[in-house]
Amino acid sequence: MKFIRDSVHGNLHLDDFEIKLVDTAQIQRLRRIKQLGFTSLIYPGANHSRFEHSIGTMYLASRLADHLKLDTDKKRILRTCALLHDAGHGPFSHVSEAVLDEAHEVLTARVIKNSHLGELLSEEFDLNQIIDIINGKSVLGQAISGELDVDRMDYLLRDSHYTGVAYGIIDVERLIYNMKLENNLVLDKKGVQAAESTLLARYFMYPSVYQHHTTRIVNAMFRRCLRKLIDRKEVDAKTIYKYDDADIITLSRNKSGFVGEMMNKLDNRDLLKNVSSLKLSDLEDPQQCFKIKREVLKKAEKEIAEDLDLPEDYLIINMPEYPSFDEMRTLVSVGDAIVNLSEISSIVGALRDARFNHADLCLYVPEEHTHKFDNFNFYDYLNLPEQKNRHNKQMRLVSSL
Repeated sequence: MKFIRDSVHGNLHLDDFEIKLVDTAQIQRLRRIKQLGFTSLIYPGANHSRFEHSIGTMYLASRLADHLKLDTDKKRILRTCALLHDAGHGPFSHVSEAVLDEAHEVLTARVIKNSHLGELLSEEFDLNQIIDIINGKSVLGQAISGELDVDRMDYLLRDSHYTGVAYGIIDVERLIYNMKLENNLVLDKKGVQAAESTLLARYFMYPSVYQHHTTRIVNAMFRRCLRKLIDRKEVDAKTIYKYDDADIITLSRNKSGFVGEMMNKLDNRDLLKNVSSLKLSDLEDPQQCFKIKREVLKKAEKEIAEDLDLPEDYLIINMPEYPSFDEMRTLVSVGDAIVNLSEISSIVGALRDARFNHADLCLYVPEEHTHKFDNFNFYDYLNLPEQKNRHNKQMRLVSSL
């Protein structure tokens, strides 16, 4: 047995088999994958890695297993799945995932089945069972990938710790203490306030960290580089889990033309500028924005670039990335009934309406072209109906909070 000193949870113990897993190339690669991508350009302390998050999630899975009084075998597999749950992440974590056609869970399954990691796991476990749990199947899967899971608990605490943004501090003790098994993993009603607090934490962490206006710009710039590399077949999207952050940065720096120029801008924090935005709360149906296909955005980018005489590659329409806030569906035990958190929490109802308040569709261009957008209107290029009764909607929202 060994201990790893974690800056968030303290000493974390690993048994001999877990040490073998950690020492595989597939898990060691996670040390070289930043948890928050390029967020360190905004919050200088945000240099923590997917490796740290993975062992932290394993620790919280162990705490939950002890509280639920799971037997040794179930606790062991839960810890293993927590450790492996992000093994398929590409460079800069979720930043690259937005460019790919496959989610990191799919890539994680591929890593497990097609690497030394899988060979090692098969000595102790059924690989399909491991993959199913990581993907949220079964009661154990709900602990790793559910509405209120240990993955989410760890990254909120960890991201808050390293960015210095206090919104992500949540009551993990109370959440775990009030979890119980009743055919599903459910939360006792005594833990409702802790669940509401977690939902609020995610709500505020998005505009403050995950969707900070500058974070979105740097992420959009990198994604445009990565998309070019993939389209040119210089990076294989199917095996993106073999690359780390330094691989892509080095490859990009050594390219001429757009990719090299954009990476040079990122290196020197010479960022594109936001010249126009469209608030989702101004739309008749904010959800409509998330249904816009990539081809439609590319067409709009091409048309805007032609109309305003600027290079198309350097013009980026950026979609906001806001989650569905699955915590709203957290199962809560109330007497003999099992209900969704949204049914007993007025805060959840208010957040359901408010979650798009900070979200907007943005247009980024180099600073030297910003003067061309003085009279620009997004509605001329995207078929999105504007909210006709915006003021009344806002007043209803304020009265509900």
